[in-house]
Amino acid sequence: MRFSIVTAFQPVDHLIPLARAADELGYHAISVPDHVVDLEELATPYPYTADGSRRWDIEAEWPDPWVLIGALAAVTTRVRFFTSVYVAAMRNPFQVAKSVGTAAVLSGDRVSLGIGIGWCREEFALLGEDFHTRGKRTDEGLSLMKALWEPGWTEFDGAFYSAPRMQMNPSPAAPIPILVGGLSEIAFARAARHDGWVGDIYTLEEACAHAARLLEIRAEAGAQGPFDIITALSDAFLPEHFATAGAAGITEVWTMPWAYYSGLEATLEQKLDGMRRFAEDVMAPARG
Repeated sequence: MRFSIVTAFQPVDHLIPLARAADELGYHAISVPDHVVDLEELATPYPYTADGSRRWDIEAEWPDPWVLIGALAAVTTRVRFFTSVYVAAMRNPFQVAKSVGTAAVLSGDRVSLGIGIGWCREEFALLGEDFHTRGKRTDEGLSLMKALWEPGWTEFDGAFYSAPRMQMNPSPAAPIPILVGGLSEIAFARAARHDGWVGDIYTLEEACAHAARLLEIRAEAGAQGPFDIITALSDAFLPEHFATAGAAGITEVWTMPWAYYSGLEATLEQKLDGMRRFAEDVMAPARG
């Protein structure tokens, strides 16, 4: 069982100290969220709350994921980074490939691309991208990006994107893992074709059921190799809870560990202390 630190809604001036602490304390990764803007009024309901309201308040900060990962990679040596999740279909895939590939190179291949199709119709409109084709464009865009990350010349001819013979440098030294978010069967199938799944906040029972379905889909497809299942757990507190999650196939839990000790409104000092205490109280026993 691995553990990651969630950076969503954290003040920007807390992020470098949190990253340095995660690196030193043995956390596996740091998750980075994605929104370009936070619109005051939305007709699109937020899909991850019962009443459709957003989880964050208007003061929440949303730094650009790839600028942030570059900055955090520069002050760390071993911790990994993944987006949770990046809505690539709102952007041009060539620019996405350039940003992600550069971050991978500069971090020493410590980057995974966590991707989702997105939920906010108004944000797509603002960036000039079609909301209705976002799923198909996500799939095709991933194929294009993988080709662009390969060293040497490549070309691409798809339904939405095409590329004459070209190359994109610098090239990552290792393949960039693709993690997929979403709770639909289509999202599960998309995740099963790649390297892992990024979930939301679930009870232990719900998360184990999702893991079982993901592994079932992979088995049906004959998929081989490592597969990450990353989620947050709303009712896991003790090492044995996380051991149960691991036995069900969940490979990583993302968390704000200071919430266990000081609540979500913790000061920076309380956050750092909570990360240390969680590493001692839960991570060490959960690892065996």
